Amino acid sequence: MNKIARVVFGIVFSVAGVLHFKDEQKFRAIVPSYLPFRKAAVLITGVFEVIFGLLLLTRKPSPCLKKSIIAFLWAVFPANIYMARNNMPLGGKELPKWALYGRLPLQFVMIKMISKL
Repeated sequence: MNKIARVVFGIVFSVAGVLHFKDEQKFRAIVPSYLPFRKAAVLITGVFEVIFGLLLLTRKPSPCLKKSIIAFLWAVFPANIYMARNNMPLGGKELPKWALYGRLPLQFVMIKMISKL
């Protein structure tokens, strides 16, 4: 089961990371407006997601990699809150407010799952 979860997370992180470059403006829109260097933040987080994804796809994660991914998930959590509070579209699609807020607990599920890989 851990290998399946690792591969799924690897694919999810890799695809999300690539999308940071393909749809940079959409991702920039969900970065809280009070943060500086929003474009750079999107591109840097995209690089991290691609790296995390490729590492998860190629090997069992070390404790250091798990901690890094968990720290990353905490770092991007404010963008998810900002997105929910401002009723922003996800991938260009309008979602009901309950769905945007419903995504927030999934971050904690991901953190728990990553810690168990």
